[in-house]
Amino acid sequence: MADFTYIWTAEGWLYVAAVIDLFSRRVVGWSMSASMTAQLVADALVMAIWRRGKPKALLHHSDQGSQYTSEGFQRLMADQGITCSMSKSGNVWDNAAMESFFSSLKTERIARKVYRTRDDARADVFDYIERFYNPKRRHSAIGYISPMEFEQMAQTG
Repeated sequence: MADFTYIWTAEGWLYVAAVIDLFSRRVVGWSMSASMTAQLVADALVMAIWRRGKPKALLHHSDQGSQYTSEGFQRLMADQGITCSMSKSGNVWDNAAMESFFSSLKTERIARKVYRTRDDARADVFDYIERFYNPKRRHSAIGYISPMEFEQMAQTG
């Protein structure tokens, strides 16, 4: 599942795209940029593929934003053998897991901060995802353990 959000800095907006593995709720790909482009979401998907390997069968779900419907992004998915799934216009429930992640990011980390630069915000978002959310943050959907713990249990169980 994929989507993006934005964070205010003294330099202007920083856009954050993320790809979440719904099995474990782990953020497997992310990208940050000063502009809201198709490249932003493509970079997040490329990171996810790099981390997980080229999928045998994968469904990629997003909204119908221009970044996800762009020719380049659609070609990237087709080249990787990824099946595209998109929410109907106005259906916010399809993206509930992404909205939950971004809500957690904003309430648990960003709401209490004022970023002087986009680089400051980038560093903090990186820290949140890689040092807290994936390895430590507990999720009710996976039995109140972290995404990384859930994946380790699934591999050994």
